[in-house]
Amino acid sequence: MTEQDTHASRLAAEYLRLGGSRKAVLDDNAVSVRIWAPEPQAASDFWERHIQSLAAPQRHEVETLLPSITEE
Repeated sequence: MTEQDTHASRLAAEYLRLGGSRKAVLDDNAVSVRIWAPEPQAASDFWERHIQSLAAPQRHEVETLLPSITEE
C-alpha cells in the first residue's frame, strides 16, 4: 500500500464515519459520486474541506473507496 492509498483510505473512512452518504458510480473506469440521501453537515463540510479540494487523481482515489451504488 502506498502512502497516498493510506491517506485516501483515511479520508474516505473519516467521511463515512461522519455519516457521509455519497456513493461511487463506476462506469468504464470513470468514477463519479452521487449523494443518495441527506448527510450530516459535518460530513458535507469534511467533503468540501478535505476531499473536494484534492487534485483530481487524489480525489479519484478517495471516491473509489466509497461504497458503490451497486453494493447493498
